[in-house]
Amino acid sequence: MPYIPHDAEETAAMLAAVGLSSLDALFDEIPSSLQVHDMALPEGLSERVLRRELEGRALSNSPLLCFAGGGAYAHHIPAIVWEIAARGEFYSAYTPYQPEASQGTLQVLYEYQSFITRLTGLEVSNASLYDGASGLAEACLMALRIQGSEKSILVPENLLPSWRKVLDTVLGMQQIRLIPVPYDARTGLLQLPTEAGDAAAMIIPQINAFGLLEAVDSLTDWAHAHGLLSIAVVNPLALAMLKAPGDWGEQGADIAVGEGQPMGIPLTGGGPYFGFLACRKAYVRQLPGRLVAKTVDARGREAYCLTLQAREQHIRRGKATSNICTNQGLMVTAATIHMATLGSHGLQETAQICHTRAQQLREWLKELPGVSFPHAGPFFHEWVLRLPVSAVKVRDALLGHGLLAGIPLQEWHMGEAGDLLVCTTELLEESDLLTYRDALHSVLEAQ
Repeated sequence: MPYIPHDAEETAAMLAAVGLSSLDALFDEIPSSLQVHDMALPEGLSERVLRRELEGRALSNSPLLCFAGGGAYAHHIPAIVWEIAARGEFYSAYTPYQPEASQGTLQVLYEYQSFITRLTGLEVSNASLYDGASGLAEACLMALRIQGSEKSILVPENLLPSWRKVLDTVLGMQQIRLIPVPYDARTGLLQLPTEAGDAAAMIIPQINAFGLLEAVDSLTDWAHAHGLLSIAVVNPLALAMLKAPGDWGEQGADIAVGEGQPMGIPLTGGGPYFGFLACRKAYVRQLPGRLVAKTVDARGREAYCLTLQAREQHIRRGKATSNICTNQGLMVTAATIHMATLGSHGLQETAQICHTRAQQLREWLKELPGVSFPHAGPFFHEWVLRLPVSAVKVRDALLGHGLLAGIPLQEWHMGEAGDLLVCTTELLEESDLLTYRDALHSVLEAQ
C-alpha cells in the first residue's frame, strides 16, 4: 500500500502555496453528500493495522448494480489486462521518442492502431487521444484543415450533451460555428439537413444519446453529396456487431472517433479514459497525435518507430496539427491487451450478450403498468424507458434497492420528465434484470 505521509508543517506549507487555509477548502468543490466525513484515524498506526482498519470500513460500502451508461459503461475486464498493464515496463513508460529504448511500448501502440483500423474499417489510426469528446473536437479541426475555407461543423442535437459541451468549448473559442442538426422527437433519430451551408463536415453518431442506431448509410451519402466529410462517432464494442464506419454508404465515413473506455478501462469515477481516431490514408498528414509505424533496422530486423512527426508540436511547434503530444499510453496498453485477450470472437460475444440483456429487460418491463418505450427503432444496449412519474424520483428511490437505475434525460435537458436512459452490459445476469423489474414495480406502486 503506497503511502507517503506529510506532517502538519509540510501540509500547511503546501496549502499556503495555493492560497488555502485548510484541507477542507482544498476539496470544497466536491458536494458534501459525496464526501466521507468519518475518516478520522488514530495517530501512529502501523501499516498492518491501518490496512485492517480501512478494509473493515470498506465492508460498509454497498455496491450498486449498474444500469447506467450515457458514454461510460461497466464491462467485465479480464484479470490479465491490468496484471500485464501494471508491470513496470508499461506502467512507467513515457513518450517513446527513442525507439531503441522503447520497442515494447511502440509495438503495443502499433498493435493498438491495427485493432482500431480493423474495428473501424479505415486505413489509419493514431496512437490515441485524451478521451472521446476531445477526440471528436480534434476530428472536427482535422476536417476543417482538410477542407480549407469552411468554418462550421454540422453537429447532431442527439449527440451526447457532454460531448456537445466539449465541442462548444474547444471549437467555439476558435470562431468555428457549430450548426445544430435536429432530430425527430418521435423516433429519436436525426433528420437530414436541408442544406450544408459552409460546413466542412457532418458528425454522425452511432449510437446516439438515446441509444438508437442511426441510418448511417443515408446520412453518410448525404454528407458526401453536399461536399462534406463525414465524422463517425462510434462505440468500439458495438462495432463488433455493427457495420464498420469505413463501409457506411457508398464511400464510407472519412473519419471515425470514439471513447475507448469500454475496452478494458474501469469506470473509476469518470477517468482517465482514452479517445481513438481513425481516418482514410489520404488524410494521414492531418491526423492529430502520434503515429507508430513498423519498419526494419540497419540489420534488417523488424522494428517500430514514430513516423510523420512533422505533424507534432515537438517538431513544428505552433504549426503542428494539434497540441496532442503525450497520448494515454497506459490506457491504450490496457485496451490493447483487452482486445487481444478477447479476440474478434470474444468481442462479438460480449456485444451480443449486452444486446440480448437489453432485449430481455425491455420485454420484462413491458409487464409494468404505465411503462412505455418512446422510440421503436433498433438499439444496441441502451434505450429510453418512459415512466408515468418523474425519472429523477424513480432513479433516487431505486438507489435504496441497490440499483443505479439509469440516467434521467431531464438532467440532459432532453426528452420528457419520465424518460430514463437504461443500459445493460454483460455484467448483468438474468436475475439482476428481474431484480430491476421487481424493484421498479415496487417503486412505481409507492408513487
